[in-house]
Amino acid sequence: MPEPSVFSRIITGEIEAERVFEDEHCIVIRDRAPKAPTHLLIIPRKPLINLLDAGADDKPLLGHLLWVASEMGRRMGLDGYRLVMNNGRDAGQTVFHMHIHLLANRKMREQDLAD
Repeated sequence: MPEPSVFSRIITGEIEAERVFEDEHCIVIRDRAPKAPTHLLIIPRKPLINLLDAGADDKPLLGHLLWVASEMGRRMGLDGYRLVMNNGRDAGQTVFHMHIHLLANRKMREQDLAD
């Protein structure tokens, strides 16, 4: 059985992280190596590797993650933000537990994609 991902270990409390939101479906933490002044990670509790691992039964969870992203934007009073999800090693994914990056408070350029 593979080792739990760093995000799985954060979800269980084995590793500390600055949590800004959580519910029964996901947690939101501040990125430890931010690429923008506001850089949050929206992480489902379900240990999906990435979107390629999600099935039809995960549609409610995927919608919930996007709703949480919009809710974080509202709560933080963000005028605009970028959502990034890397799917697979070739796309720059380095933690193999699905997550969405929310980046804000810096003018974004196309080449500023999160890893």
